[in-house]
Amino acid sequence: MAKHSLHISDEKRQMESEQKKRFSTVEKGWGKGFVHHPVFVKEMLKPHFWGAWFSIFILCFIVNILPAAVSLFLGRCLGRLMGRILPARKYVLKRNLELAFPDMDESSRKKLAHKVQENSGMAIFETGFAWFWPDWRIKKHIRVDKEELDNAVALARSGNPILLLSAHFVTLELMARIFGTVVTPGIGVYRPSDHPVWEWAQVRGRLRKNFALVDRKDPRSMIKALMRNFPIWYAPDQDYGRRVSVFVPFFGVKEAATVVGTHNLAKVKNTKVTPAWTIREGSNYHLYLKAPLENFPSEDPTADAAFINKELEKMIMYAPEQYLWLHRRFKTAPDENEDRYPGLSDKPG
Repeated sequence: MAKHSLHISDEKRQMESEQKKRFSTVEKGWGKGFVHHPVFVKEMLKPHFWGAWFSIFILCFIVNILPAAVSLFLGRCLGRLMGRILPARKYVLKRNLELAFPDMDESSRKKLAHKVQENSGMAIFETGFAWFWPDWRIKKHIRVDKEELDNAVALARSGNPILLLSAHFVTLELMARIFGTVVTPGIGVYRPSDHPVWEWAQVRGRLRKNFALVDRKDPRSMIKALMRNFPIWYAPDQDYGRRVSVFVPFFGVKEAATVVGTHNLAKVKNTKVTPAWTIREGSNYHLYLKAPLENFPSEDPTADAAFINKELEKMIMYAPEQYLWLHRRFKTAPDENEDRYPGLSDKPG
């Protein structure tokens, strides 16, 4: 079987770091607190960062000048191109769909994979919508059920902590912006970037309708946010390794590594776990706002993780082609010797 690599080698990474003199504006470690503003330092204007600045400028220009439908068309084309030039990601997508939908026939899986690739390209421009569009343009493309919206606004005003349960759809950036626009701002859980320009861009973009951001590896600050009655956007659907996971069913995989963070955060007094996600419908975005989960959490974190996975499956099946199937969701198996992605040449955690 042909072997693909998702990552550059350690030698190449070290050489790149030395050549570009990369640095980070992100503090490392657990419990560092909230990110309230993007960090800019003069070193970010050095020539080796000009490419990143140019990319951000082009994205901002395109999404603000062109109609949304044109941007999305460009995204579909870009997604098809990425499917051709990124064989490792294409392989991960293929394996994820084989694992998640073992009963789906090969032809249907290929069609779904093609749509996922297109949607992944569209996500680049939708990130631009979320980061750079003014509120009036965001509101023009929002669709939401009035009763669901009224209930969500009432819950936000109730003073109870809210944990917004979501999944890694390609529209996740827009979901946070839309929720913050029509319901209430909150706290975003995110993965800081080692690249200072991209970190500046994502923090600036995500704080358009967020009070602050918190590192996904900082549960202490998440708990603090809930205790202060701030809504938190939380997507527990990725594989973070066996140290922080239990093994429960997720789609066709009976033992998928799943974090128990939803269970732990929901134990903060009076926290309401509320499913919320956004699906693209044409050139509009439908924000789904469901009622808080009942009788959650229980006393069993493993049972709760399995229950949350079932809730996530329901969300994803609204539009499986809009879910981010490009990451190795099933990479960690109970047996350390089991390799669910044998076509990859690297085995990083």
